[in-house]
Amino acid sequence: MAKQHFEDLQIWQEARRLTKRIYDLTKGRAFSRDFGLVDQIRRACISMSSNIAEGYERGGNREFLQFLSVAKGSSGEARSQLYLAFDQGYIEREELQELAGEFRKLAAMISSFIRHLKTSTCRGAKYNSADP
Repeated sequence: MAKQHFEDLQIWQEARRLTKRIYDLTKGRAFSRDFGLVDQIRRACISMSSNIAEGYERGGNREFLQFLSVAKGSSGEARSQLYLAFDQGYIEREELQELAGEFRKLAAMISSFIRHLKTSTCRGAKYNSADP
């Protein structure tokens, strides 16, 4: 069954969940006082779900693929920033490893979805419309 809304996409749901985790993480301890890093990691996370949603809403696979690529890149950006947070002592090694693994999992999910779209015969909702 085709997904009707971006909210139905597992990759969007996972990006949203990870964004919540990062917001919760960056509210506490010394992390919250590093305004630059907090802002950057939050923006990277926001970019993940936002690009998945925007690409989906564009209605064509070609554009969607481009936005998924950006979302995947933002996942890597957030993961890199977690290492910086670890280097500054804002998070423990175990938390870094757990979260980095979750961001890697999301990146793999996005990559898998990209591969699926590239081999799909469906070109996107805007090409399936009966309206001229």
